[in-house]
Amino acid sequence: MSDKYKIKDTDKAYFITLTVVVGWIDVFTRKNHKLLLVDTLKYCQLNKGLVIFGWCLMSKHLHAIVKTEEINTLSGILRDFKKYTSKALVRQIMEEPESRRAWMLELFYKAGKDLKRIKEYKLWQDGNHAEEINTPEFLQVKLDYIHRNPVEEMIVSYPEDYLFSSARNYAEMDYLLDVCLVTGKW
Repeated sequence: MSDKYKIKDTDKAYFITLTVVVGWIDVFTRKNHKLLLVDTLKYCQLNKGLVIFGWCLMSKHLHAIVKTEEINTLSGILRDFKKYTSKALVRQIMEEPESRRAWMLELFYKAGKDLKRIKEYKLWQDGNHAEEINTPEFLQVKLDYIHRNPVEEMIVSYPEDYLFSSARNYAEMDYLLDVCLVTGKW
């Protein structure tokens, strides 16, 4: 297996992409599903030492630039984040109004049924597609990419108009999630 997208240096920041496991289905279209991910990121910031420099939640994936300053490893934090959100989202899909319930649960079940480490449903792809942030230029490229994602998908006209993104933090607007702003020297 390739080490290209692995978290190797625990002191570094990484650009990560967490992607829904099956068929790139639009899981994060409901407000309650999106807010669950935001609340879980907040929990990881407050309780696990996750530092977020930028983020954007799209309907099929989450992009972020992150690192950790605590004893917890970034890989461990992301593993716990995915495990918790997978279970909590499946619970939401089962318990709350969801017109796609049967279809989504069947896909998540099929994705996880033959895996020993998965009890029932698999929501996230394995891995984090982590790319080490090793220069200020690469950091800016990835931050711009994250913030332009909703514009490229024609969800909004300007990055700061998208509520589920740190573009609002950088534009000094109301935001959902605190981030460590990247300004000046990296």
